[in-house]
Amino acid sequence: MIKKFIKIIKLFTTTGAGLCLILSLLSLPCCVFSEELLVVGDIAQNIQSSYEKTKDLKADFIQEATIKSIKKTEREEGKVFFKNPKNMLWEYTKPQGKKLVINSQKAWLYLSKEKVVYTQKSESIFQSKFLINFFSGSGKLKNDFVIKYAEPKAQDKDGNYLLVLIPREKTAACNSIKLTIDKNNFYILQISFDDVMGNSTTLKFSNISVNTGMAQKMFQFKPPAGVQIFEMP
Repeated sequence: MIKKFIKIIKLFTTTGAGLCLILSLLSLPCCVFSEELLVVGDIAQNIQSSYEKTKDLKADFIQEATIKSIKKTEREEGKVFFKNPKNMLWEYTKPQGKKLVINSQKAWLYLSKEKVVYTQKSESIFQSKFLINFFSGSGKLKNDFVIKYAEPKAQDKDGNYLLVLIPREKTAACNSIKLTIDKNNFYILQISFDDVMGNSTTLKFSNISVNTGMAQKMFQFKPPAGVQIFEMP
């Protein structure tokens, strides 16, 4: 179970490049739409600006993780909440009773079925700057990644941008990241990445709402009575 907690935390935080991203002006692939594509660097700046201006964000999510060695895919879903600076809540509806809460001081992973809570100091998590730092508005894409359009298609059927991000520092946690970016507001609609073992993870976001005025108390967690609490290093 401890390994499971570490895996989940790494899922949301690691690239080792210092969460979640970019600036490499490469030649553009052929357009799949008649209109001219934006320069990659301009898309990167628009993404950065969108999240830096976002005080809070909530969305539905679907998470699919495939373990290559046993050819098994696990699907989970729920709602995710972000609030600047450095607050996250992943509330799972499938499986029910699973919750990941992170604020600037502490992180909790609650598994109600197992009646356990894993806790960790947030400073350990924030040492890796991928998804947490990026969604909180403090991550800088161009410092951590080289970005280019996906090939052979640079846009999906709806005209949203398809990007590939290469970490400037290679790690076992992530070889590359694929993003689907909303063509209108430059929010992330989908994230996919593989580790060196060939395992893959995909996160899909929908029903995105921003700046709704979330209360800070959402990002606190008090373990229920009767659960085991494990402190992680």
